[in-house]
Amino acid sequence: MAHYELMYILRPDLSEEQQTAAVERYSEFLTRNGASIEKTDRWGRRKLAYEIKGYADGIYVVVTFTGTGTVGNEVQRYLGIQEDVLRSMVVRLPE
Repeated sequence: MAHYELMYILRPDLSEEQQTAAVERYSEFLTRNGASIEKTDRWGRRKLAYEIKGYADGIYVVVTFTGTGTVGNEVQRYLGIQEDVLRSMVVRLPE
């Protein structure tokens, strides 16, 4: 099992309840695909370096997890089609 770090940026116009629901939904997706979540950090609202989809800031969430090689690709694909996610990136951490 490899260690990964996932960062995604949620739309800033989501309510607190919508943010919590989105974080839980994406964490559940990871566990359903065989990942084991080690840590979830909600960094909160931050200014973006440039506008994405008309938004100047976003809500950052960082998740550290372990899983097989396919889970990183699956979560990247899944987050790419979600309307409440502006950007996402999965990085494999060194052993």
